[in-house]
Amino acid sequence: MKKVTERIDNKLRSRIRVIIWKQWKVAKKQIKSLIQLGIPEEEAKGLIYCRKGYRYIGLSKVVQRAISNNRLKQRGVPSALEHYLKVHTVI
Repeated sequence: MKKVTERIDNKLRSRIRVIIWKQWKVAKKQIKSLIQLGIPEEEAKGLIYCRKGYRYIGLSKVVQRAISNNRLKQRGVPSALEHYLKVHTVI
């Protein structure tokens, strides 16, 4: 069950990254937002102008670094794995 919740958690966080990416909409906004999150400008432009789909961008290392799990946790996105471990931990 632990591995299943971990896989679900990874898919959900990837999808959340795609949703955030779609909210930025315009290329200038995407570049500006990635730079604010600590990504170098050249890497941001390389990702912006690639012709891959949203799923590829959500799984890219650049977006995963910019919108990390810790950053999502700070924003209030719960982790299924942490909840599972908290509920099923034997003391």
